[in-house]
Amino acid sequence: MIQHRLLTWLTALVLPFLLLMTSIRILLTPLYLHLEYRRPGFPADPYGFTLQDRLQWASISLEYLLNDSDLSFLSEKTLPDGSPLYNPRELSHMLDVKLVVKGMLTAWYVLLPLFVILGVWAWKGNGWDAFLQGVRHGGWLTAALILLILISVLVSFNMLFTGFHRIFFEGDSWIFQYSDTLIRLFPLQFWQDAFTLAGLLSLLGALLLIFLARQSKS
Repeated sequence: MIQHRLLTWLTALVLPFLLLMTSIRILLTPLYLHLEYRRPGFPADPYGFTLQDRLQWASISLEYLLNDSDLSFLSEKTLPDGSPLYNPRELSHMLDVKLVVKGMLTAWYVLLPLFVILGVWAWKGNGWDAFLQGVRHGGWLTAALILLILISVLVSFNMLFTGFHRIFFEGDSWIFQYSDTLIRLFPLQFWQDAFTLAGLLSLLGALLLIFLARQSKS
């Protein structure tokens, strides 16, 4: 039936985005900051931020990305020596990042209930097998995409990181000095670990759903 094919492909297309966004949302928490900064081998700040300094300022930055405050939430923050936490270029980038995060969360809030609605539609409309097939297809599609990302992280994370920023941000607005607060709080290693963990979480979720879909069918 056309309706069942539509259900299968809608489910398969929604699932990769849903899994990846769920993984990213998990990382947008203080827990990830605590785990990452305490990870053995995480680079120290050569300009003097301690672990507690990083946790304090990174948590405030994360809070800004998730709340409804304007840029003054960050622009009014100062370091112990009285200098601003972020310079104007960093503040502009944080505003850009907030817009990207808000867009991602909005999409996540739409996709999550949509996935549930597709499941209910399948259950009520005698399309459960089509839904499970969509879950399997979506799971394998997610696994393929994530493996490509993880391979890119291993081969050339700099290229992946640059490509990501060129897609979501204009010009070179995301390039900073090593002495800038953003780099001191979030060095390249932070983002390499974040990409890797988001990929692994998404891959684990995809494989789990594939397994559950197969079990439900049998």
